[in-house]
Amino acid sequence: MEFLTILYLTYTFIAFYFLSVHILLYIQNKKQIYETIKPDKIRPLSIVIPCFNAEGNIAKTILAHLNSDYKGLKKIIVVDDCSTDNSASIIKELAKKHKRVMYVKTPKNTGNAAGAKNYGSKFVKTKLIGFSDDDSIPQKSATSKMVGFFNDSQVGAVTSRVLVLGKKNFLTKSQALEYKIIAFTRKLLGFLDSIYVTNGPLSIYRKKAFDQVKGFDPKNMTEDIEITWHFVSKGWKIHMAIPSIVYTYPPTTVKTWFRQRIRWNVGGMQTVAKYRKKFFEVGMLGVFIMPYFILSWFLGLTGLFFLSYRFAQYIMMKYLVAKYSVAANVALITMDDMVLNPSILFFFGMLLFALGLIYTVTALVYSKESGRFIGHRIRDIFIYSVFYLLMYPPLLIISFYKYLRGYNKW
Repeated sequence: MEFLTILYLTYTFIAFYFLSVHILLYIQNKKQIYETIKPDKIRPLSIVIPCFNAEGNIAKTILAHLNSDYKGLKKIIVVDDCSTDNSASIIKELAKKHKRVMYVKTPKNTGNAAGAKNYGSKFVKTKLIGFSDDDSIPQKSATSKMVGFFNDSQVGAVTSRVLVLGKKNFLTKSQALEYKIIAFTRKLLGFLDSIYVTNGPLSIYRKKAFDQVKGFDPKNMTEDIEITWHFVSKGWKIHMAIPSIVYTYPPTTVKTWFRQRIRWNVGGMQTVAKYRKKFFEVGMLGVFIMPYFILSWFLGLTGLFFLSYRFAQYIMMKYLVAKYSVAANVALITMDDMVLNPSILFFFGMLLFALGLIYTVTALVYSKESGRFIGHRIRDIFIYSVFYLLMYPPLLIISFYKYLRGYNKW
């Protein structure tokens, strides 16, 4: 058997395995996807919001948290990471009007969200500590739908579902689709105790667990992934509350999107490198989360390779056929050249695409907005499934190169 055939069959097997796992998790747990747990008591909570040059959104973020219906929210600590715009004056003005809002400033710019978050955590006295980005808008009930999971003393963190604001062009519309699919997938993985990230827009941690892992790693570019893996490695459970919704503003240009995703990928690679000794160790981090992460990269790179290879092969064959047919003065195409029986590899490819599309639609149904069936046009789903996802493998290659070069630009 040819090497390429073996590689393709390996790719197909892993892809079918992932799809099968997700489908089985959905079938077994579909009634629990929207689960919420009523808190057995009011647990005091403080929210830390790191802020750097966010004068356009910081007021909306703070006011959204002030509007929370969770009665245990005691403090909203806004950390000014030495902003150079008007953010500080906006925060101070809100702190004068609202006793729960507290303004603090880092001694010097930390250069990343982890540094500002850790600084803000020093002022937290409550048993629960939450973090929210400076451009995130949680729904009124977002926090209250998360804290019930802490009834279980083994739960170290709970994360929310992130949706997109400002769907204006193909890029933001594709990200709106992507975020919904990511949230749906993350919830399914939660049934395996394998949630791999507690997102930046809104996540809540047990302060005892947060202190145990010594907060966020400022050297990691995706501190939200790293701290989640740290929690799991210490035996803490991670949950996700799908009904807890927080909105965020995604990148609106390819340049800003590219820079964000480079940071995400490099941060993921940093995390894998940091916890590499846990690979295949007992526990979900070593047995499932790390293999899941790495195999996902393998699928992306292998898929791009086969697509590029097949396209280049097709173009080359057509060129050679045309060149020698013209030289020999014979027909370019005859009926004998028409092959209507598809190969088994082509069949597997189409089946994977079809199953992937079904999974996408299912995720969108569970994330519908405004009462619509899936909330997106068929055109947008097609653009996302065919063109947007094709941007990822080249991005992954560039990210790996930058990681090897020690890239660490926020």
